[in-house]
Amino acid sequence: MNSSTLNVWIVDDDRSVRWVLQKALKQADMETRCFERAEHLLEAIDGGAPDVLITDVRMPGMSGLTLLERLRTTRPELPIIIITAHSDLENAVAAYKGGAFEYLPKPFDIDEAIELVHKAARSSGISEHETSEPPASIASMIGQAPAMQEVFRSIGRLAGSSMTVLITGESGTGKELVARALHDHSPRSGKTFVALNTSAIASELLESELFGHEKGAFTGADARRIGRFEQADGGTLFLDEIGDMSPALQTRLLRVLAESEFYRVGGQTPITVDVRVVAATNQDLARAVKDTRFREDLFHRLNVIRINTPPLRQRREDIPLLLKYYLAESADEIGTPPKALDADALDALQTYQWPGNVRQLVNATRRLTVTAPGSVITADDIPGDLGGSEPPQRAAREWTRTLASWAERQLHDSDEPLLDTALPEFEKTLIEIAMTQTNGHRQEAAKLLGWGRNTLARKMKTLGLD
Repeated sequence: MNSSTLNVWIVDDDRSVRWVLQKALKQADMETRCFERAEHLLEAIDGGAPDVLITDVRMPGMSGLTLLERLRTTRPELPIIIITAHSDLENAVAAYKGGAFEYLPKPFDIDEAIELVHKAARSSGISEHETSEPPASIASMIGQAPAMQEVFRSIGRLAGSSMTVLITGESGTGKELVARALHDHSPRSGKTFVALNTSAIASELLESELFGHEKGAFTGADARRIGRFEQADGGTLFLDEIGDMSPALQTRLLRVLAESEFYRVGGQTPITVDVRVVAATNQDLARAVKDTRFREDLFHRLNVIRINTPPLRQRREDIPLLLKYYLAESADEIGTPPKALDADALDALQTYQWPGNVRQLVNATRRLTVTAPGSVITADDIPGDLGGSEPPQRAAREWTRTLASWAERQLHDSDEPLLDTALPEFEKTLIEIAMTQTNGHRQEAAKLLGWGRNTLARKMKTLGLD
């Protein structure tokens, strides 16, 4: 479809969002039409539908999700892009279950939005999804960070599926929560969810734990035992720390995934099950395959769909939300009013590296709920092992932590050399501060920067600051 003829309709009660989208789409040679309410669009669409529809979720009157449901009946071929500032797991799943082409959280990148419109227009149509209401979202999975939004989108896309999923990520990032969300939003939600940490059970006992055993199969087997696979029949089996599984058990697991059949330990009768397997690991399984520590065929069988749970240091904007939620939960556990964080305490916790990720944050809120003496947690209440320090020391290293966090994200998202990107922005920021401090006097600004006046003039010209 030629982009110059694309007709895109926009429904959003925020005038500024409508204006920005309309201007960007027109610059991309697309025709646009804007509506403030979903009801107005429904009146207009009887006269002819657009090529692509962009709609907000929360609006006065009819919501975007209700509009999506209505249009799936009357205009099932229309690609619909959902945008929202309230980007949580429940909205993401509801959007995909309702048949949305894509889910885009605000604030969004304009170029990304335009590319998404092109993709929607090129699509041949949207497959129907179940329209049943999704279960309530898991509170500890709330998040506005782009990395978490990608997790939400992945769960939403898989809402109608029973595919095998591999969840990767550091320890403490909430891999089991993702597995539970996949189960809760799947066609198997009415069946059993069984979780097993394979590294927490001795290897000689793990086989019986997974597949069960018959009476007398080995010393101490006084009765038949039903294993985790049978317990999860019809539902979901979550296997955590799959990378630690022994080679022999990897072989047995591969057979179950391939044939949906296994034998109990000491059994002679095959057991057939219908189980969705969701596996998780904090290891690099591709590296483990190269090192012959993990079967390549099992890796490919598990790695049908992969979801990566981001470390907390890559989603710092979510830390205040998580702290508020878990402080309230910790207070509820001991029967006291929840404590609040003052600005300095929040700053210390938000700039902390959190090597233990969300699991460490949960334990930290319990600790602070008990140890902080007042109703408001201050910077003095933050222990040193959680990033607490004197305010001058914290300020002195805050910018380096922020820089380290940026560098990690840059290495993950881009192949550009770090210094090629960072140095111009670094110099530009310091020049602007120095020029502001000296009211635009270049000689004095150059002294503050430790440069000569000619060096400052050359830098300003190169950086476009003239």
